[in-house]
Amino acid sequence: MKRLWVDANVLVRFLTGDPPEMAKRSAKLMEKAESGEIVLVLSSIVVAEVIWVLKSFYQYPFKDIARVLIPLISADGVETEDRELMVEAIELAREKNVAFIDAVLALKAVRQKESVCSFDGDFKKLPAHRVVPA
Repeated sequence: MKRLWVDANVLVRFLTGDPPEMAKRSAKLMEKAESGEIVLVLSSIVVAEVIWVLKSFYQYPFKDIARVLIPLISADGVETEDRELMVEAIELAREKNVAFIDAVLALKAVRQKESVCSFDGDFKKLPAHRVVPA
């Protein structure tokens, strides 16, 4: 089966409908994945980029991003690198009102039984132990 590593711009077009012609082509690609013709592969860095673009450029609230992105990265025909961690990080970022990347970093550190080194006080809201540089 043909596997395609998908860039963030394809997903952003699909999710925003902007611009309409590219959104239509992205939707057709998603339909092919859902029908089993192809497998779309998403790297975790692409998931992070999609979130960043939707939040910063399109000004979407994170709760709306989570509502559409979790089903997308879990859809039939879509393979997401470290899917379980991505879903958990999206949910954690939404719940704690922190940056998605911070949630990913905290969860990775917890899984490795290690700490996060950061000046960012948002890590106080997250499950990882934070070490502030001296």
